[in-house]
Amino acid sequence: MNVIFIEPSFPSNQREFVRALHAVGATVHGIGERPYDWLDEETRQRLASYQQIGAVTDEGALEWAVRKAQDQFWVDRLETVIEAHTLPVANVRERTGIPGTTARTAYLCRDKVAMKDVLRAAGVPTAASAGISSAAEAFDFAGAFGFPVIIKPRSAAGAAGTFRARDAAELEDVVQRSGLADGVPAAIEEFIEGHEGFYDTLCVGGRVQHDFISHYYPNVLEAMRTRWISPQIVATNRMDAPAYAEVKAMGQKVIDALGIWTTATHMEWFFGPRGLKFSEIGCRPPGVGQWDSYCAGNEFDLYRQWAMAVCHGRVDVAPSRRYAAGIIALRPERDGRITGYSGTEAIWDRYGDNIVSHHFPPPGTPTQAVEAGYMANAWARVRHEDYDTLRNILDDMGESIKVHAG
Repeated sequence: MNVIFIEPSFPSNQREFVRALHAVGATVHGIGERPYDWLDEETRQRLASYQQIGAVTDEGALEWAVRKAQDQFWVDRLETVIEAHTLPVANVRERTGIPGTTARTAYLCRDKVAMKDVLRAAGVPTAASAGISSAAEAFDFAGAFGFPVIIKPRSAAGAAGTFRARDAAELEDVVQRSGLADGVPAAIEEFIEGHEGFYDTLCVGGRVQHDFISHYYPNVLEAMRTRWISPQIVATNRMDAPAYAEVKAMGQKVIDALGIWTTATHMEWFFGPRGLKFSEIGCRPPGVGQWDSYCAGNEFDLYRQWAMAVCHGRVDVAPSRRYAAGIIALRPERDGRITGYSGTEAIWDRYGDNIVSHHFPPPGTPTQAVEAGYMANAWARVRHEDYDTLRNILDDMGESIKVHAG
């Protein structure tokens, strides 16, 4: 089977998808933006061919590269796992007759307004939302549904470009910062109070074959705006708990409504005073290396399971559910350059057996802003057989480890 994989080396976990495709017997071909010589040696050895183009989101250039490949060999699959790449790849996939996620599905998983329209029609509980392109429309929505409101790009990933306005003054500020004042299209939603988590799946033929539930501590907007917080993302190993049945049922309903077939998905949800509410979906794996947490917690290779689904239409290993696993972001006390760390030795003495991976940039490394995400500076990935004990370990790490900068 010949599989073209888009952008095989950046970000770095892209290499794991190439590795997995190669491991299950696929002949892997790459299309990317970087020169071939910039790819690491292992990735180059796993690629049967590689075509560099200017931008993989340029549909014209991408289609040219795919058709060039089709002139040389039969292409069975055209795959991508990056949010911004899903729609252009789906459009090219349809124009070149390659099976996979459709352009309709990719569009609905990218455009938050259209997504929620379809899901509400299917009976999935979601926040009120609308597409807007002016300050007047934003204030009209707030007048109809009340404050707070959330404004975000229609096709953003994660919390990028997302703002919360608690009153008219804050909404006026958001209108300026978001580009609405200049007519930039956006999505506006009513604010949903509650705890935020996500439901990740690997689907084959429209049915969930592997699934995982993770929790944010605290919710994303607060985590991405507040320096002193050491935010956590924790994947539970209590997947059979009755409380999660509603999440799973909602996830399958979303998959059915959007026509999702064989792919990974990443679904965000809230649970609060108004019950369970769906937030949004990506037709791709989650970010922040979360699949590595799933691999560590379940003692299996989820990347290989994805490759099995893509190439052979099945999965062949069940997750162990032995460990809860989570990541904690450890942020520098200020922006500048990292000067050192304190508290790490005591943490390693207490929990070294539980820490499965970590990253502590060396002194002298420029810091990255809080908004850059969970893995922007220092971080650690940890697991434990008991979910509550893992939460305590992560809390202890966040309170004990200091990242110094100057």
